[in-house]
Amino acid sequence: MIHLTAIHYIYLLFIFIILGTMVKKRDCSLVCIIGIALLAIVSTKSLPLSIISIFNSFIYAITELLPTILIISIIAALSKLLRYTGINRLMISPFTKLIKNDIMAFWVIGIIMMIISYFFWPSPAVALVGAVLVPVAIKAGLPAIGAAIAMNLFGHGIALSTDFIIQAAPKITADAAGVPVDAVVSASIPLIIVMGLVTTISAFIFLKKDMKNGLIEENVYDKYAEDDEPVNESCISEKTRLFFAILVPLLLILDVVVMLILNLKGGDATALIGGTALFILIFISIFAYKNTSLEEITNYLVSGFKFGFTVFGVVIPIAAFFYLGDAGFTTIIGNHLPVGSLGIVNDLGYALSQIVPINKIFGAFTVTGIGAITGLDGSGFSGISLAGSTAQLFGTSTGASIPTLTALGQFAAIWVGGGCLIPWAIIPVSAICKVSPFEVAKRNFKPVVIGLVVTTIFAIFLI
Repeated sequence: MIHLTAIHYIYLLFIFIILGTMVKKRDCSLVCIIGIALLAIVSTKSLPLSIISIFNSFIYAITELLPTILIISIIAALSKLLRYTGINRLMISPFTKLIKNDIMAFWVIGIIMMIISYFFWPSPAVALVGAVLVPVAIKAGLPAIGAAIAMNLFGHGIALSTDFIIQAAPKITADAAGVPVDAVVSASIPLIIVMGLVTTISAFIFLKKDMKNGLIEENVYDKYAEDDEPVNESCISEKTRLFFAILVPLLLILDVVVMLILNLKGGDATALIGGTALFILIFISIFAYKNTSLEEITNYLVSGFKFGFTVFGVVIPIAAFFYLGDAGFTTIIGNHLPVGSLGIVNDLGYALSQIVPINKIFGAFTVTGIGAITGLDGSGFSGISLAGSTAQLFGTSTGASIPTLTALGQFAAIWVGGGCLIPWAIIPVSAICKVSPFEVAKRNFKPVVIGLVVTTIFAIFLI
């Protein structure tokens, strides 16, 4: 029998403080740092060692997240180059022939956004897809707000919440939950089928109803439109541009085939995509910039790293705290846990199962609720470590499937905060479509909430 100590109670207290801070829509980095310091000083009884532990926790978190940050940075750099050279226009242009009416426009633009988001991540994919397909969709009869909803739900919703190819999200939540990445990815598949169908179909039904009743206002909000990045299609010939427009998707599809054949998962799969993207970036830069390609390759990489650390900078302090709940504690602070401890989160899970008569239904809805709350900061990623830790906690105490609960918490956090319900997270899509992010968030609310409730109920039967 493991007895809870001050370390366990401090960790639990700060989980609630972090949740409260997120509900208030305030940044919780300082709260996490204070939590790390308190855990360290109570464990080591040494102020210098506790200060060292704060820095070590950041190193640990960065080390764990570095492959994820690196792949996102490289993908962002490549997408910027594709846009500059006009290769993105040729890559997407064949799909414009499929858009004949507003119904086809909604589903085609959404599905293409989802596919490209899996390889390039949603934020860069917005620029790749929006510049070409949004004008075509509007011409086919789909309101700009409809195009924004489709891009948002399929990209920042379905693709980002599962993240099957780059595996940034499942890596973070799996680490926090103490389960393999591929287990979370596998558990995500049935859940995203339900979540994706419910949200997109309900959103389309609500949109068509408002279109029929004349409730769609086609106001253009230029203040949300960002300045376009420079484009210089003349830097390469049309033949070369066409060659790369075919080569890029072929290489990325080949990566997926190689993953399946060699059974590459997790870090290896990420490394394959990242190495391929880097190779493509270098190859295109040489053709586009010729004599100045050495400098321009560096400039694109620096731009990509800025994007990567901007996205994940807020995640590092939070992840540093939640890594203490599992194996990270011994590495960061030292072997100061009670004898027989299985890790703070595991200990709390066992203690909870002895004290409170909880069950799988309670656990599933709690994980979804906590995931949604962590998404209120508009990041989606900053709180998924907490979602993973909570899934481990309830999975341990109820005997439920930890990977399924982890995927559920991950979905809730990213669908809410990753760019579907929080207005300031929707700005990339609203800027491309020139509509209000608040209007997009308002129209997404009912479909996403309905989707989360239905998916949570469905998950109960799986755990």
